[in-house]
Amino acid sequence: MLDDINVIKQYDPGDVLSGVLNIPEQARYEVVIYEGSNQRRDFKNIVIAGMGGSALAADMVRVLTAGWLHLPLEVVKGYDLPGFVGEETLVIAVSHSGNTEETLSCYQQALDKKACLAVMSTGGELIKRANNDNITYAQIPAGTQPRMSTVYHLRGLLKLLQHFWVIDGDLYNQVADSADWLEGEISHWAPAVPEKNNLAKQIAKMTIGKTLVIFGGELTWPLAYKWKISWNESAKNLAFSNQYPEFNHNEFIGWSSHPVEKPFTVFDIRSNLERDRIRERMELSDRLLSGKRPKAHVLELQGRTLMQQLLWGLVLADAASIYTAILNGVNPGPVHLIEKLKAELS
Repeated sequence: MLDDINVIKQYDPGDVLSGVLNIPEQARYEVVIYEGSNQRRDFKNIVIAGMGGSALAADMVRVLTAGWLHLPLEVVKGYDLPGFVGEETLVIAVSHSGNTEETLSCYQQALDKKACLAVMSTGGELIKRANNDNITYAQIPAGTQPRMSTVYHLRGLLKLLQHFWVIDGDLYNQVADSADWLEGEISHWAPAVPEKNNLAKQIAKMTIGKTLVIFGGELTWPLAYKWKISWNESAKNLAFSNQYPEFNHNEFIGWSSHPVEKPFTVFDIRSNLERDRIRERMELSDRLLSGKRPKAHVLELQGRTLMQQLLWGLVLADAASIYTAILNGVNPGPVHLIEKLKAELS
């Protein structure tokens, strides 16, 4: 079925898959900063506020900078900023559409608290307010779903952090420098590549009719979350994610009473850049849960750097979840229920 181009076109009439295969172009996109009146460069902490796919890049930034960033960085996925936010806080409000009510709430609170505020969006109310309030912003291209625009978001966030002297340009450049390599990797997941040679199609076949449960480690937990939301929104499937070592302190026991025939497909995301102890925990947990939980499939991330590995895993999640949608007989693009919820809330 997945090797039939006509079937793919039937269930993906918006050609969402082509957008995913063009993600390297997002990596090459040069972000322009529109500078406002906020000139502060000495901060005590950083908050990035966003929801859903718009917040995923912030989680990636946390992982990419965790070992050396000299300032605390918190990601807020809700209506309210932390109590510590003040004049010495850099707040970056991120909303793909520019109209996310939770993010707009955080924007206003940042203004009220006199924080140094910046914005990233494709447009909408957030960019309108940034212009009116003379706030620094990065505007990224519209036209793709938030969950499939993560590399745009990542480039935008890194450029803003560089603009405010929080980081240098190395990570921003790493994204662009990975584009050609990523393009070569993605070519193996294209519709014309048969299932026997196509990892994205193979993963879709593994998960059909099952609930995806995927685990990351200390460096890869944002990817596990990315896979979850891609299965939720593109494949229209329930999916769950967690991370090691936290898994071993609670959920690990929850699996012990579940018979192995439960309809789950389990994946462990592994990176050769993680500490060895994470790999050991994954392997030992899988062995101790034998007969209680389906055996975990190992997803070994490709790439020389953490940036490359995160980008590789991110695009694979998009491609595999779209193929899963096709096997489910659903259109991977629209998220009608989310739009209905927003309309009723308004």
